[in-house]
Amino acid sequence: MHNLAIVVEDEPSPDLLREMDITPPDTLFGLYQGIPLTERRWDYGNALPDRILLFQGPHEREAADQDDLVASIAETLIHEIGHYFGLSEEEIEEIEEHYWQTYDR
Repeated sequence: MHNLAIVVEDEPSPDLLREMDITPPDTLFGLYQGIPLTERRWDYGNALPDRILLFQGPHEREAADQDDLVASIAETLIHEIGHYFGLSEEEIEEIEEHYWQTYDR
């Protein structure tokens, strides 16, 4: 992976949640911001890094224990990296279903 920043923020902003049409009790655990590799043209370059935002508060509130917290962060990070590589939400969900079904948290 190249030119990608992973940033931890406390919470998703109310504006971001509104923009993504997410209402309580739902929340956002992570977000990819950038141009996926599959959409970059040959002349892409000289750009600020893409970003993966991880939101600490939602992860900590939802985790039952330390192991669950680590697994939740890993799942979110894998999900957002999938978007970096150009995978759709549906493709990522299919991978997650297969992986997380066989992985016993």
